[in-house]
Amino acid sequence: MDRGRIILKHPRFNLTLQRLAHQLIENYGDFTDTCLIGIQPRGVDLSDRMYALITEINPDHKAKYGKLDITFYRDDFRLRKTLKANETQMDFVVEDQKVVLVDDVLYTGRTIQAALTALNHFGRPKNVELLVLIDRRFNREIPIAPDYTGFVVDAVDEAHVEVDWDVNPEKNEVRLFKKKASS
Repeated sequence: MDRGRIILKHPRFNLTLQRLAHQLIENYGDFTDTCLIGIQPRGVDLSDRMYALITEINPDHKAKYGKLDITFYRDDFRLRKTLKANETQMDFVVEDQKVVLVDDVLYTGRTIQAALTALNHFGRPKNVELLVLIDRRFNREIPIAPDYTGFVVDAVDEAHVEVDWDVNPEKNEVRLFKKKASS
């Protein structure tokens, strides 16, 4: 089985998470009127870590934290053979709040478009920013750009980027997989 090529691993992986958390603290202070929202399913691993780091650095912050499922807001959900919806966990509205959407990899922008549509059901935010661990900047189908980026990957369309999260932070890594050859 192809395990791909590691493009980001410990300790740089953890330094990247720390940098992103500090950038959020620098821009949002104590997070008054601010929501951190992870996009289900893969953005939640990153948002859990961002929220934990923010709490570790500033235990008195006021950030609200939620997890948003976008399954039925995707433009391709009817085309998928299998659907696995996740639970949206947001016990607050985003009306007049500053929102930071969090996802692991920004590729075409379609996931973010779906998240913005789903977010409308929770009110009208004051503003929305996007934090991603990996930005695949040359493959955008929709004009969406991150406000906070951990690492930029310039890879061909057929390549696949995967973030491997582990309970042990020293085993977290990002891998790049090449397209499998056609037979």
